[in-house]
Amino acid sequence: MVQKAKILLVDDRPENLLALEAILSALDQTLVRASSGEEALKALLTDDFAVILLDVQMPGMDGFETAAHIKRRERTRDIPIIFLTAINHGPHHTFRGYAAGAVDYISKPFDPWVLRAKVSVFVELYMKNCQLREQAALLRLQLEGGGKAAGGEAKEPAGLLAELSARLAAVEEQAEALSKQLGDESTDAAAVATAAHLERKLTGLRRALDALEPGSSGGQAAVN
Repeated sequence: MVQKAKILLVDDRPENLLALEAILSALDQTLVRASSGEEALKALLTDDFAVILLDVQMPGMDGFETAAHIKRRERTRDIPIIFLTAINHGPHHTFRGYAAGAVDYISKPFDPWVLRAKVSVFVELYMKNCQLREQAALLRLQLEGGGKAAGGEAKEPAGLLAELSARLAAVEEQAEALSKQLGDESTDAAAVATAAHLERKLTGLRRALDALEPGSSGGQAAVN
């Protein structure tokens, strides 16, 4: 069963959190509420999130300060942040949001379809990255274990490489389709850049796997 991605919703107003849940429920992912910046940072200590929807105006620690803390932590610095604000802001206010590390800055009231579409892109990128990490972990495990199958029986090197290659090919195909979709739809530059980073990681994994093929000059493969 595919594990659902977690989306962090941060807003001090319960009615706003309820509205976000209604909009994003169609994505069928796990929605986690936080009513303050402090509560959001606490949630980020233990859980991994695909994307954070962060209200700018909150009592105590506001959205900008919360984002600064998120970006300073190694564990959370790469999580995409979408700022939500009811303020009638100018270019300077928007720039401050991007400077704080946001991938997008949306004013309320926002189009529910647009918000859902933006969030779905980052959820899909997160899922692809999870698949890539799983394939890399599997490759390391099977190489270190001498190519043993799940039942503990040793597999022939050629069969092991073919199985890993097929698994990787499936992820590569999905990543290629996603990149094409992002390009066709002219989605946010941040999402396109994230997809490109994913493809580079896939390319590195493919090269490491190819180096293990009989007759190759790679010798040993290192997967980062």
